[in-house]
Amino acid sequence: MTPLFDSLRPHRPHQAHQGGNDRIAVSVTPTAGGVLVRVRGEIDLDTTGPLEATLLHATVTCDGDHVVLDLSDVTFCDATGLNTLLRARLWALGEHRHLTIAAAGRPVTRLLDITGAAALFRGAP
Repeated sequence: MTPLFDSLRPHRPHQAHQGGNDRIAVSVTPTAGGVLVRVRGEIDLDTTGPLEATLLHATVTCDGDHVVLDLSDVTFCDATGLNTLLRARLWALGEHRHLTIAAAGRPVTRLLDITGAAALFRGAP
């Protein structure tokens, strides 16, 4: 297990940063039905590490069946970021949980719409 996994606590907000990389911040907050994951900054090849680790951990350890993403403060998302979100959706399905995007800024919304992936992240299947 990485130190990131060890530092997550199921009932407290958590800030995750890639070593010295201030281009992304990811926080996890428990909710009544699962967890809320808020992402701020840029999602690309250099920043997907902490996002991927946090999403995987949140998906596997959440107490409910919903992993909800707030991507409203994401300023950039490329194909690597989209791939990370799609993998996280598969992890959630494998854990019998639903991963949805509750809010997304223009960069994420545009990418999801262009690729046709938006429907995959809406509500429970």
